[in-house]
Amino acid sequence: MFSQERNFSGWQLTGFSGAPAYLFETIGSTHKLMKSMAASGEIAPGTLFVADSQSDGHGRHERTWDSPAGKNLYFNILIPLKGIPASSYAQITQVAALTFAETFNNIQGIAATENRNGAESASASTPKITVKWPNDILYGKSKFCGILAEIVFIRQQQSEQQLAPQQKTPPRPALSMGVGINVNSEPSDYAHLNRAVTTLKAIFGRTINREKLLQALVGNLERAIGQFKAFGIRPWVEAWKRMDQFIGSRGTIVVNNHCTDQNRDTGEGSIKKTGRIIDMNDDGSLLFECDDGTIETVISADLEI
Repeated sequence: MFSQERNFSGWQLTGFSGAPAYLFETIGSTHKLMKSMAASGEIAPGTLFVADSQSDGHGRHERTWDSPAGKNLYFNILIPLKGIPASSYAQITQVAALTFAETFNNIQGIAATENRNGAESASASTPKITVKWPNDILYGKSKFCGILAEIVFIRQQQSEQQLAPQQKTPPRPALSMGVGINVNSEPSDYAHLNRAVTTLKAIFGRTINREKLLQALVGNLERAIGQFKAFGIRPWVEAWKRMDQFIGSRGTIVVNNHCTDQNRDTGEGSIKKTGRIIDMNDDGSLLFECDDGTIETVISADLEI
């Protein structure tokens, strides 16, 4: 995982079930391209897009995701939804966040073992890589991995469209999941964003081979999605609770969040409710006690700590 990586153009990758992977030296946004190509039927479920740099990378609510070349990971995977009920689609990003966090924690353990001088000191006082509802991955309170997901409907191919109406198949739903990970950049690279950000290099104290990291993430995610289809979200909620460090803490639920980089501090266009995080429910929703004493089950919102 810490070996020297090969040139980006030579990376050996596949999507789910051997689906093709497309490498882009530079691109506007892997998420926007995948959404467009999936909707037009040009790519199949399981396809992977990977960029070495992005000029228009963004997270939720169009917030900027800085995407310098040759340092980090920016990728999209078109996740097949066959066998998953529509009511469970939103839970997939939670499964992905936990899977990625577990992968990062395993790598952190390897780094500590290989670095004998830091092995003992890395246990008690060092912050842990953890998850924050609904799908953020943090080190302490500093974010380094973001997930953006959107349902797309894959148009049937031209050969199918020539069939009689009764023979045509409807567009297939798939989940376009975009992931940005600060890998080998420096925390100082993000000082202009005015929010807590870190990188895997800073966490591990080592430069990471991005190709090997991505191979591990995609493989682990595919296995996790298979387990999710078989067992549902319940096992993931239990694992989430073991990793979560914010249950019981105070927080702010941001509903109808339209806060971009420009109005993030003012909160214009959003509804904020402060209170205490009680628990994570069995369906992945958040149980939240507002300051006025009301208890709310939050299915979709942002959580500020």
